[in-house]
Amino acid sequence: MNNIDTSNTIITDKRCYTVQELQTILGISRGSVYKLLKIGQFHWFKIGTTIRISKQSFDEWLNGQSC
Repeated sequence: MNNIDTSNTIITDKRCYTVQELQTILGISRGSVYKLLKIGQFHWFKIGTTIRISKQSFDEWLNGQSC
């Protein structure tokens, strides 16, 4: 569902996270995020040189982790 803010900019629901967003969400280093990507903990893809992580895949992985 799309929402329109007061500046008439269209905002869409996120379907992907960036590496930096995962760093913030998990409170870990950039290198640690790349390690998780390398071992295939969740689905990700590249657009050019930019990595995007599937929000659904990440959220499912995170929900399965025990704290």
